[in-house]
Amino acid sequence: MNEPLSRRLIAEALGSAFLLATIVGSSIMGERLAQGSDALALLVTSTSTGAMLVVLIWLFGPVSGAHLNPAVSLAFAANGQLKWRDVMPYSLAQLAGFLIGVWAAHAMFELPILQMAATARTGSGHWLAEGIATFGLILVILGCVARTPTVVPAAVGLYIGAAYWFTASTAFANPAMTVMRAFTATPAGILPQHVVGFVIAQLIGAAMAIAAARYFWPRPNPASVETEARPRRIPA
Repeated sequence: MNEPLSRRLIAEALGSAFLLATIVGSSIMGERLAQGSDALALLVTSTSTGAMLVVLIWLFGPVSGAHLNPAVSLAFAANGQLKWRDVMPYSLAQLAGFLIGVWAAHAMFELPILQMAATARTGSGHWLAEGIATFGLILVILGCVARTPTVVPAAVGLYIGAAYWFTASTAFANPAMTVMRAFTATPAGILPQHVVGFVIAQLIGAAMAIAAARYFWPRPNPASVETEARPRRIPA
């Protein structure tokens, strides 16, 4: 990516805002329309989130990479595809965008802008779910980038849409988003005191995925590539 850092950060913030506005807004709409059906409400949120991820990655991928997630930024830095010094600015832009997204969703549904979550999400099952969800997300991204980058938007959207259903935590899989979901009392929220457990599990899952990706899709040694690229001398 040759875009200036300022443009990339704006893309990360805007994409993050749309993503969390989608999650929070669809959770409100789903709760109102589902008439008590938790399954229908989850279907609304999972399909909306998956679809929005596809669009946002298509849209902002060429600008910033459309990480929308500090765990993804860390993975790309570890993989040599993002400068380490850019990880913190990316993460701060994502945090700011997520907060704007929460407030935008509240405003659209005429709810109090400033809220604190009341939904309990804790325990070994939830922590394991977040570790697995994040591991899978990072592995999907790094694997697709290594082999078929053009499928990343669809792969990420499909994975998260599915992960909503097979994880006990509904697959937050995003440290910055987890923090900002503590500021909504909607069904998408998480009690502030439960945020740390989720974030730790997510970072562990991301680290394991980075290691797994290096095993499955090892990057060639630059020296060996250079050697292979040189024309071989044919013996006389």
